[in-house]
Amino acid sequence: MARKYREIGQAGWGHTLFAGFIGLVYFFPVFWIILTAFKTRPDALAVPPKLFFTPTWDNFIGVFYRASITTGTSQATDMGLYFFNSIFIAFTSVGLALIVGTLASYAFSRYPLRGNDIYLFIILTTRMMPPIVVIIPIFLMFRLSGLAGSYWGIILLYTAFNIPFSIWLVKSFFDELNPEIEDAARMDGATERRVFFNFCIPQILAGLSATFVFGLILTWNEFLFALLLTGVETRTVPVAMARTLGGEVGVDYGLLAAIVTLFLIPIFFVTFILQNQLLRGVTFGTIKK
Repeated sequence: MARKYREIGQAGWGHTLFAGFIGLVYFFPVFWIILTAFKTRPDALAVPPKLFFTPTWDNFIGVFYRASITTGTSQATDMGLYFFNSIFIAFTSVGLALIVGTLASYAFSRYPLRGNDIYLFIILTTRMMPPIVVIIPIFLMFRLSGLAGSYWGIILLYTAFNIPFSIWLVKSFFDELNPEIEDAARMDGATERRVFFNFCIPQILAGLSATFVFGLILTWNEFLFALLLTGVETRTVPVAMARTLGGEVGVDYGLLAAIVTLFLIPIFFVTFILQNQLLRGVTFGTIKK
C-alpha cells in the first residue's frame, strides 16, 4: 500500500513539473516583453539578447512624458487618455453585454419559443462573421448617424458584438441549474424577479465571471474597429501602440514593451481578482455530484 502511494506521489510530481514547464514556455514571451520594458535602447537591440542588465524606468516615464529629438524638450503624451479610453470602453461595453446577455439567456433557457435553436443560431452567426466583412457598412452607418469618433458609438458596437457570446455562454450555465428549486420557490410565493435574482444569479456567479473575463479580453485587444471608428479623443491603447511603431529614430522596442506591460496590468488584475470564480466557471457542469 505504501509503495502504491509513493508511485502515485511520484506521478503527481511528474505531472506538476511537466505542467510547470509548459506554463513557463507559454509565459516566456510575456516575461521577455516585461524584461525589455526595463532595458535601454542599446540593451533592447543587443545581439545576443541580454538577460542581465541594469534596469531603468525611462521607458515607463517615456510612455507619459516623451522628449523630442529635434527640440530637446519634454512634453506630456496622450497615453493616459488612451488608457482611460480602453478601460472605460471595454468595461462599459462588456458590462452592458453581460446584463443584456444574462436576461436573454435566462429567457431562452427557461421560456423557450418554437424554433428556439434557430433563433440561437441566428444570434451566433452575428459573432461568426469576421469584422472585416462588416466594417464598410458599419463605417457608413457611423458616419451617417454621427457616432463616428464618439464613446457611445464604439461602446454600442462592442456591446452588440459581445451579446451573442454572452447569451450562448451564460445560457449553458442556466441550463445546468435545477429548475425544480425555482418551481419550489414559486410555490412558496416568490415572484419571478426574486427567483431570478435570489436563486439563479447567485448560483451562476462563477459563469458570469468567466463570461466577463473572456468578453473583456476580446474587447480589450480589439484593433480594427477601434482604428477606423474612434477619433483622437476616443482612441484606445492598441491603436496608440500601432502609431508608436514609427518614430523619429525608428521603432523604440523598450517604449513599446513598456506600453504593452502597462496594457497587460488591468487584465492580470481582473483575472487575479476573479480567479476563484473563473476556475469554477470554466469547470461548471463538468463534475457530476
